[in-house]
Amino acid sequence: MKKLVSGFTLIELLVVVSVIGILAALISANFTSAQKRARDAVRKSDLRNIKTALTLYYNDFARYPGSATPPTAGAYRIWGCSLNGTSQCAWGAIWQVTGGNTYMSILPKDPKGTFEYRYSSTGSEDYAIKACLENLGEAPCVTEAWCTGCVYTVAP
Repeated sequence: MKKLVSGFTLIELLVVVSVIGILAALISANFTSAQKRARDAVRKSDLRNIKTALTLYYNDFARYPGSATPPTAGAYRIWGCSLNGTSQCAWGAIWQVTGGNTYMSILPKDPKGTFEYRYSSTGSEDYAIKACLENLGEAPCVTEAWCTGCVYTVAP
């Protein structure tokens, strides 16, 4: 009497493991890319929300808040907190004018924390807010020395 042995051969197991390895590599690459695109979407949304808050500030004070220039401690932050807008508003903190309005309950900060958002005011009528995007596929991709990816800018 012959015994039938059922099971997989070594070749069949190697093929299956190889296919699973290739699929895992493809999925992880797409997952990483999706995470970058999601964080970039958050950055863009944050900058649009800050723009709205800056418009509210402008309506109250007839000017945009000032900004510090490097190398001061509050470089690239909004100088619009306190009664006369004389102190910096930290990213991730409340943006409120003392005795006045709250413009944002939380002034957003970069979702990954690699770079801070950059605010600069070139006068009482103009400003720019910048974020460093991770996805290099953004079109058009503007680069600056401080950012390893594309720079997204919002202005009035």
